[in-house]
Amino acid sequence: MPNKLHSETSPYLRQHQFNPVEWYPWGEEALQKAKAENKLIIVSIGYAACHWCHVMERESFEDEAIAELMNAHFVSIKVDREERPDIDQIYMVAVQLMTGQGGWPLNCVCLPDGRPIYGGTYFPPGQWKQFLQQLVAMWAENPALANDYAERLTAGIQQSEQLPFAPIPDGYTQEALTAIVTPWKDRFDKREGGYNGAPKFPLPNNWLFLLRYGVLMDNPEVVNHVHFTLRKIASGGIYDQVGGGFARYAVDTRWHIPHFEKMLYDNAQLVSLYSEAWQQRPVEQYKRVVSETLQWVQREMTNREGGFHCALDADSEGVEGKFYTFQQHEIEAVLGEDAELFIRYFGVTAEGNWEEEHTNVLKIDIEADSMAQAAGFSAEEWSGFLVAAKRKLIDYRSKRVRPALDDKLLTAWNAMMLKGFVDAYRVFDEPGYLDVALANAAFIKMRLYAEDGGLWRQPPANGKAIGGFLDDYAFTIEAYIALYEATFDEAWLHEAKRLVAHVLGNFYDATTSTFYYTSVHADPLIARKTETMDNVISSSTSTIARQLRWLGLAFDEPDYTAIAEQQLAKVVPHIAPYGSAYANWATHLLDEVSGSLEVVLTGPECQTLRRELDRHYVPGKMILGGTKGSLPLLAGRMGEVTRAYVCRNKTCSMPITKADELVQLITN
Repeated sequence: MPNKLHSETSPYLRQHQFNPVEWYPWGEEALQKAKAENKLIIVSIGYAACHWCHVMERESFEDEAIAELMNAHFVSIKVDREERPDIDQIYMVAVQLMTGQGGWPLNCVCLPDGRPIYGGTYFPPGQWKQFLQQLVAMWAENPALANDYAERLTAGIQQSEQLPFAPIPDGYTQEALTAIVTPWKDRFDKREGGYNGAPKFPLPNNWLFLLRYGVLMDNPEVVNHVHFTLRKIASGGIYDQVGGGFARYAVDTRWHIPHFEKMLYDNAQLVSLYSEAWQQRPVEQYKRVVSETLQWVQREMTNREGGFHCALDADSEGVEGKFYTFQQHEIEAVLGEDAELFIRYFGVTAEGNWEEEHTNVLKIDIEADSMAQAAGFSAEEWSGFLVAAKRKLIDYRSKRVRPALDDKLLTAWNAMMLKGFVDAYRVFDEPGYLDVALANAAFIKMRLYAEDGGLWRQPPANGKAIGGFLDDYAFTIEAYIALYEATFDEAWLHEAKRLVAHVLGNFYDATTSTFYYTSVHADPLIARKTETMDNVISSSTSTIARQLRWLGLAFDEPDYTAIAEQQLAKVVPHIAPYGSAYANWATHLLDEVSGSLEVVLTGPECQTLRRELDRHYVPGKMILGGTKGSLPLLAGRMGEVTRAYVCRNKTCSMPITKADELVQLITN
């Protein structure tokens, strides 16, 4: 018989419904049971695409003896970290405070009131059983010790990432940026790109900041390392060389062998990053990567309503990466006479280049396209060759058992992918990308809007509705601003402003100038957390602060600007020692040092001017325009003649009518 997870919508939770462990979802039933029976709680957190989560399930949670121990002495709760990031944040901090590290699966043992006393990540079955037996004994023999642990840990959780109020300085200097980037550069891997060591994560917000910094501060060393890194990532096995899309990270130093799960949030941010990098330096590989990744999203990650699914698992048929790897004879059989060139280009061997005999994870040399030129291909011919060969291999591997799809539709991740399509549309002028973005925006408004005017975390189903978190709002607002800059449809800005009002009313404490991750109306947990540090995904606080800065300038709303400035002022003193963990904040700081740049485009050919401007790399610019509108910078500037105005730090140029003059004024 299934356990209490059988009616959940999360694929991760449903994966555990037939475990002998009597799992509960997070909720009042489980929490009240623990209190009524005075039992310790096991909070086990993971996600559907997590390889080691599957391993621990197979080894421990499907083991009858371990399940008997858990059922007799604990109330066991399963949590999907993507569905309930608020719960994950709390217990991740607890485990980090206890062990100095974190990750998934995340397993935390708590008192009946939910306060943690001990935990860790992956446990082998013998160690997990011994760990639980020791905690059972401690709870029976010395509950005071457990309560002491819980008290100290909970205090640490409540204090983590809480920053004190800081005065807003008169201004920021280039020296502040230099102090951040100088130690950051010491970690650059000059041989393989990225940072020294392994595993290697793409960290898109890091390279986005460093690209903009290198260009605006005229630092070619940083710019070149960014491009070297992006070419290395796009050439390695971390990128699906056949079907497009990036895996979450590489386990080696060369970006070759991935941990094969594909996450929507990684790919959304990497599409935006590679689009911007191509705008700054048009490397053909970047355009190919963006095109193939967006094709993959449309082919494998999009539902009928235009929503984007969460992730693809690393495993199929119980083997990590089996769906994505090839043996040489398979390629020869599929491609025929074209196989020889393909095999050389992608480094395929009969022996294989991975741990399993004869198995290849496809990769290329970053200068591999020169091989095609040496073979007599033009750029267009080589592109056609790759498209045709990859299409055949996609068709071939589509007959394999596919990795499981995590079909959750998360608001924040959908918004990030929406923005990825918009960014690609603006850089490559591909109208189909904008069509996909608009369809997704319609999905968000149709399925992810709550009755109170706020957002859901995901579409309500089976009687379960989870209110949106701060990241859901922050990234949706960012996506709506991106749609405005692409279309000049002011409705997107007014919708963004409406969501900001909801955020300020439900997530913001004006007395301490603090944004909380959860709404004031959310069910209380043992701590109400803030999210300050940027991770693989930029933090919700840094993201909302940057959107407030943009909207404050666009609407001339000094309250928005003041809140954004206060958030930055609190964080700036903490950035320099570990810039990588504050990359989005560093981009905010860069915008302040560089000064505001608003480009106003009005008149019937305003989109023509916008397209011309988007052919050039101007980091940090804001574009406002259209043939009608109510924004302050548009006032008195509408008319029958197409004109452009360049405004820097609240001073605007005389009207410009020619695209080349506009570009020259902005880029010089």
